[in-house]
Amino acid sequence: MASVKSLAKDTAVYGLSSIIGRFLNWLLVPLYTNMFIQSEYGVVTYVYTIVAVALIILTYGMETGFFRFANHERYTDPMEVYSTAMTSIAVSSAAFFILVLLFLSPVSVAMECAAHPEYTLIMAATVALDAFTSLPFSYLRYKRRPYRFAALKLTGIALNIGFNLFFILICPWLWEEAPGIIAWFYDPTFGIGYIFLANFISSAVTFLLLIPDFAGFRWKWNTALWREMLAYSFPLLVLGIAGVMNQTLGQILLPWILPDKADAMAQLGIYGANYKIAIVMVMFIQAFRFAYEPFIFAQNKSEGADSNRAFCDAMKYFVIFAMVIFLGVMYYLDFLRYFISPAYFSGLKVVPVLMLAEFFFGVFFNLSLWYKLTDKTIWGTWFSLIGLAVTLIINIILVPRIGYMGCAWAALACYATMMLLSYIIGKKKYPIPYDIKSIVTYFLTALLLWGVASALTVQSQWVNIPLRTLLLVIFFIFVLKREHLTVTQLIPVKKIIAKK
Repeated sequence: MASVKSLAKDTAVYGLSSIIGRFLNWLLVPLYTNMFIQSEYGVVTYVYTIVAVALIILTYGMETGFFRFANHERYTDPMEVYSTAMTSIAVSSAAFFILVLLFLSPVSVAMECAAHPEYTLIMAATVALDAFTSLPFSYLRYKRRPYRFAALKLTGIALNIGFNLFFILICPWLWEEAPGIIAWFYDPTFGIGYIFLANFISSAVTFLLLIPDFAGFRWKWNTALWREMLAYSFPLLVLGIAGVMNQTLGQILLPWILPDKADAMAQLGIYGANYKIAIVMVMFIQAFRFAYEPFIFAQNKSEGADSNRAFCDAMKYFVIFAMVIFLGVMYYLDFLRYFISPAYFSGLKVVPVLMLAEFFFGVFFNLSLWYKLTDKTIWGTWFSLIGLAVTLIINIILVPRIGYMGCAWAALACYATMMLLSYIIGKKKYPIPYDIKSIVTYFLTALLLWGVASALTVQSQWVNIPLRTLLLVIFFIFVLKREHLTVTQLIPVKKIIAKK
């Protein structure tokens, strides 16, 4: 149980930076949706969709590979592993930026930025920087330094938000009141490009702040190690591409499937804005993932057979917290929706579907430990490719009929399929005695309570909110009673604060 508490502590710290950071970025959504029309925000959504794919390609599974070989019995020098991985990422990131620069015009057309190729160039530089800095951030996780990790992440996010507000709010006001002050650098026709520019500045500063974490040690290059890392990580690259395509394929295909390009970009803008509400589940999964990967490799190395108990507990508590988050968002959606402009409210129906889809992905990520610990990462590739096929087929069938809702249902079907396949095959390849009864009980209870709240919804929020809050408390008490826990055991806040 102590090891799970350690995981909980790290998840809480990583989660603090992730949740606060995402929440602060979330606050930019009303700015974007009020300052830019749906089709313009659709371009922003599309660009960041492509960026997500590019980042997976440029990190090519090296983060997980680093954790694996830094804990490998045949490689006793973690710094050699770190240095080899860093060199590899640095070369590939630089090559990526040069290629985009050489083929800027056709790449800009593909990115829906033909009129503004500078958008593409800015984001290419940002992606190259973010790919390179992924290894120093992984090193901080390996060294169990969540507070520095969180501080750097939050600094970058604060800069991003600050420059967004400066370029999108302050500069237009100055342009009207005193244009001479900013005329030397500000162009009002640059529009959504300032979103990308703010991102680049924050990534560049984060890179500078990370210099101490990729300097100060003897750089080594081990070709044999690098080849082993690539062999281990390549299936994870395919897994990562398939995984992010499962998340984004609908958004990539939507402008190409729908005949009216303007309507397609508007729908993409609506879908992207409402996805920001469902991002709460993504934040939790990301925080959990940051702590979980180093945790499972360390557990497998140090505790042997006893680690199974820790893995089972981690899965169960993941489901518990995920369901609390799901109910919280759905119960208070009437308030959370105001994070986007009313012009985008028509897309609120995607929120529960996307949250459940992300939950299934989180369970799949928990289950993925069996093929990572046995070095059989090819299974993850097969699962993701099957999920990708499901995503593609459902998008092609549903998007022409129901628009962006087809993207949401495709994501749900994809992750449910991947989760079930990983569980079924994992039982044979690396059996872990998960508490399936409890997991299913908590999941179905949460869905039942959501259904009760929906059935009892009335016109008055003075009735709805107290009722929903009561139902959320009932779920929480049900968990505590069933697990024979107290609040302080479930959320060890005092210990986290004392440690800090």
